[in-house]
Amino acid sequence: MCELPLTTDPNLLAGVEKCEDAGVYKLNDELAIVQTLDFFTPIVDDPYDFGQIAAANALSDVYAMGGKPLTAMNIVCFPVKTMDISVLKQILAGGLDKIREAGVVLVGGHSVDDQELKYGLSITGTINPARVVFNSGARAGDRLILTKPLGTGIINTAAKGAIAGKEAIDQAVRCMSTLNRIASELMMEAGVNACTDVTGFGLLGHACEMIEGADVGMVIYSKAVPLLPEVREFAAMGLVPGGTYRNREFRSSMVEVAADTPDDLLLILFDAQTSGGLLISTPSAQAERLLRSLHGRGTAEAAIIGEVIAEPKGKIVIR
Repeated sequence: MCELPLTTDPNLLAGVEKCEDAGVYKLNDELAIVQTLDFFTPIVDDPYDFGQIAAANALSDVYAMGGKPLTAMNIVCFPVKTMDISVLKQILAGGLDKIREAGVVLVGGHSVDDQELKYGLSITGTINPARVVFNSGARAGDRLILTKPLGTGIINTAAKGAIAGKEAIDQAVRCMSTLNRIASELMMEAGVNACTDVTGFGLLGHACEMIEGADVGMVIYSKAVPLLPEVREFAAMGLVPGGTYRNREFRSSMVEVAADTPDDLLLILFDAQTSGGLLISTPSAQAERLLRSLHGRGTAEAAIIGEVIAEPKGKIVIR
């Protein structure tokens, strides 16, 4: 979109000009709407699970901004001539159950006949415009909290190759279908400086977005990053999605890697996630308290994985 003229509006608090997770439009001094849209091809075999994951993934963009999602609309591309309609029914049932869990109302949607199956949702939510959490507000001294383990892209690749077992697949599905609702609510109660959700660009790709052009950098403690079971073994076997390699190539100039960092671990840090956790930048004084709150509310794998530093600016250091 770099050659397209962007629309400017004094009430547009977040739009396409920045790498924010959702658009935010101010209606008045007390109320803004948060809007996002996301859909993709199946990443798991079970249609109901796919629907749940797609819904959780779409909702996550609103949660990352600190918003409260209110309504949803389905987006469906379905091969009506080659696939039984019961598959679509299961996908929509999974999505509906997940948005109901989020307290969101389905208000409609749109479908087209397409040779390749795709599903997702458009989500609209609200937030006080003074409380929007952007991905660009991290401050030196902040601690970084990640609320879900990494590795869903690698495990999904291993599953496609019939290498991943049922336990690993089930863990990945549970991770991807878990809402970021509680994490978002707790971070808003605590007050944080920045947040993004970890999805297709991987942990390091989204962390780079948080510091790009900023006066801060980051340190990631690689051994502290939570990982899904067996993901390192799969990464070492080369069961890595193409998007993960593209993430590493695109952002390598912003990342300084310690000489003793294993290559399989670095790939996991760049792994293209689906419906990943929130990456939260919070003042050091409240990081442990927020982490305890997350653990107490069931976000058991949340961890402090790094910190925001004054130097080097615009760089992520892997230790």
